[in-house]
Amino acid sequence: MSKPQPEQTAQPLAGRTIVLGVTGSIAAYKAAEIVRRLTELGADVHVTATRGGLQFVTAVTLRTLSANPVITDMFEDPTEWDVKHLSLAQRADAVLVAPASANAIAKLAHGIADEFLYALALAARGPLLLAPAMNTRMYEHPATQANLDLLRARGVHVIDPEAGWLACREVGRGRLADPEALAAAVVELLAKGDLTGLRLLVTAGPTREPLDPVRFLSNRSSGKMGHALAAAAARRGAEVTLVSGPTALPDPLGCQVVRVETAQEMLRAVLAHFPASDVVIGAAAPADHTSAAPAKTKLRRAQTALTVELQPTTDIIAECGRHKHPDQLVVAFAAETQDLLANARKKLKAKRADLIVANDVSRPGMGMDADRNAGWLLFPDGNQQELPEMDKRTFAEKILDAVAGLIAARAH
Repeated sequence: MSKPQPEQTAQPLAGRTIVLGVTGSIAAYKAAEIVRRLTELGADVHVTATRGGLQFVTAVTLRTLSANPVITDMFEDPTEWDVKHLSLAQRADAVLVAPASANAIAKLAHGIADEFLYALALAARGPLLLAPAMNTRMYEHPATQANLDLLRARGVHVIDPEAGWLACREVGRGRLADPEALAAAVVELLAKGDLTGLRLLVTAGPTREPLDPVRFLSNRSSGKMGHALAAAAARRGAEVTLVSGPTALPDPLGCQVVRVETAQEMLRAVLAHFPASDVVIGAAAPADHTSAAPAKTKLRRAQTALTVELQPTTDIIAECGRHKHPDQLVVAFAAETQDLLANARKKLKAKRADLIVANDVSRPGMGMDADRNAGWLLFPDGNQQELPEMDKRTFAEKILDAVAGLIAARAH
């Protein structure tokens, strides 16, 4: 089931304000081509360059191609009085940092705003895209990769570098992505407003069911899938409420986040927000059982013959499916270790869902507590779509494409 495609125009960025940030990488010379391409697509391009960036490309070149002043100094005397990093941040539909050096990535990850570009990135509310460019060893260094992971978790779009011949006379990954691909990434990102005006409720993460004041029952869910869905939906224009169990993840940009611990707390939070939601996506893995009588004091090791009486929790997504009205969509997940499609089909029917995402969590490096996923999208009419292995951010976009397709089909 495919979503409607945005209308193609000769200038898909007409009326859009794009900020291009240029940092200290030899690939900064390609900024001129990036400006040219964005301008050809209709964008009003404003360039801000760091001191390092201007060592590789001149402000005169960038000003000539963009037809706008190149901003480098946060404290320069402006021709019109405004707080530049705030006023431009408010106008920017997107900020593209290309090339993004290892130093720039570290500053963006940790909120260091010692130059105009970094202050603008903190103030901007439009999407932020990063195109790393550096030596292979710098790109693969654990510090750089950790900073990129942190930025991705916040909803930043990272356009991976290419492999090839580098300025250091080595062959490896670290070459700036092609300017054409960078411009296309901006176009694609800004075209995805297909969820604008919709209210999405997303659940994520595990729950913790107490056995005593210090111990609990839980599972391997990291919350990465639900957080990726919430962040992607917000980028696509939705008003998103994320109900998240305990995770180590930062709050997704642009989402209202409700933190919970137990399955009962998650149920109450979901039911409180469900009536006002257009779409509910149950990516969480709440516990199926909870202790019937948690101990009020810490259980002692000496109690060797310990028996815990468990009782079932309420199936949260099944409750949503039972009470949904005709205009609401419910998306369920089926994490299975055997008979994947058969078990997922049973859950699709039992939960009265409009779509179920089935994945085999027994596959190494996939599903729970992993960065990648694969699976199937199953629909009540018998249609199904296989999703091959991919990172969870891309997996989230595929799920939302299916949701957008269901909404479009209902509209007709």
